[in-house]
Amino acid sequence: MNVINKIPGPLLIFMGALSLSFGGLIVKKFEGSTEWQILFWRSLFFTLTVLTFLIITYKKKTLSSFYKSGLPGFFGGIVLSFGFCGYVYAMSNTSVANTNFIISLQILFLAIFGYLFLKEKISTITLVSIILAITGVTLMVGNDLRPGNLSGNLAAFTMPITFAVLIMIVRKFPTVDMIPAQFVAGVSSCLIGLSVCIYYSHSLMVSPNDIFLGFLAGFFQVGFGFIFITIGARSTPSAMVGVIMLSESVLGPFWAFLFAGERASLFTLIGGAIILFAVLLQFSSLLLSNKKEKIIN
Repeated sequence: MNVINKIPGPLLIFMGALSLSFGGLIVKKFEGSTEWQILFWRSLFFTLTVLTFLIITYKKKTLSSFYKSGLPGFFGGIVLSFGFCGYVYAMSNTSVANTNFIISLQILFLAIFGYLFLKEKISTITLVSIILAITGVTLMVGNDLRPGNLSGNLAAFTMPITFAVLIMIVRKFPTVDMIPAQFVAGVSSCLIGLSVCIYYSHSLMVSPNDIFLGFLAGFFQVGFGFIFITIGARSTPSAMVGVIMLSESVLGPFWAFLFAGERASLFTLIGGAIILFAVLLQFSSLLLSNKKEKIIN
């Protein structure tokens, strides 16, 4: 925990985005499992990962960490669980590119929510980065959405909204450890997956390959991803979090193309390049601000 806390917030956000970017590829590799079976196994291993992290970090004080996180942690976990459900459903019913590009709209919600609820100012460079990023997203999504993917596309919108709400809670209560909220989210989404499987009479037993993929998704992709992001968001402005997280939208389709054969259109490549430029611009802004602070100090 202490080692992770020493890593700069923006770098942690990028590391989290990198981990999350493998989500679409992993979901596409499942063999015959329904989205709800995938949700169950993914959430189960994610819950175990977060619990292990909490036990290693707090040891005998693990239970008290849940009490200290209080209502912010509980509410944040419940909200995030809906995002987990929407993510798996979207990845199962539309393309990786569509899902990731829609998720990248979180930058809008982060900037707006940060301004409205936290009174966070948006710098000129961040505003330019946001405009560039939205331009890239619009270019990609506007030329890649298909009517047949409507349910998956709509489900994908749960992620940017729930993620923005979680970051608002983290920013509003920076001293509250929100890692227990990840455990709540995992348990909640696991129960949702279990309930739907029971309702549709789907067995929870899947192939060994799918169980292994569920482990990869829960432990590496979501587990590390959200732990890094939750800790990094404590010291990173909301709008900046949104811009850095856009790297997930570029890397996700890239992994899908490289390892699953999902081809990206020319508009996708151009839009992705614009988003990458926006991310680099935001990073350069961060470096400049850090240099100015060192000179002043």
